[in-house]
Amino acid sequence: MRAILCTIMAVGMVASVTRAADVQSGPQKGDLLGPFEVIKVAGAPNDGVPSGKQLCYRCKLGNQPVVMVFAPKADAGVTELAKELDQLVGQNKDKKLGSFVNLVGDEANKLEEQAKTFADKAKLENVAVVVPVESKDGPEAYKINSQAVTVLIYRDGKVVVNHAFMPSDLSSQMVKNILADTDKILN
Repeated sequence: MRAILCTIMAVGMVASVTRAADVQSGPQKGDLLGPFEVIKVAGAPNDGVPSGKQLCYRCKLGNQPVVMVFAPKADAGVTELAKELDQLVGQNKDKKLGSFVNLVGDEANKLEEQAKTFADKAKLENVAVVVPVESKDGPEAYKINSQAVTVLIYRDGKVVVNHAFMPSDLSSQMVKNILADTDKILN
């Protein structure tokens, strides 16, 4: 019985890893990232962009090293990721690390409400929370899977690492892996 239970657990873990690995979303390694318009809703109070302003954050951050997140909801996993990114950005100001979280979905007004609550709850001092003007799926050219969490780690406007997974697969270990991958744009 114990062997059967272990086998079932192993198959479940492999299925979970496979499901996470199979998610495709966003530009891939080596792709250049084009501009897109967002509304800054909250977070990063000292970045020079007032809440409510429409702009291109991709353009604002230029060729800096950046971690850009697209998420369909601000659940516990995305909150943990944003908090960790907030600390990392604060620790790497000298390297000009930037980060912003895009909430995507059907209703821009509801997304803006969620973004405010999310940024306040997470106490984001260094990470901006935005809603893309093309809010349903994010910028069309990026081909974001609106059901997935997509993390684009880039420098000089070029994707170095893409992490894409279903929100339920965002674990503390995945957050650690994402943070570790920022070394590829900082060094």
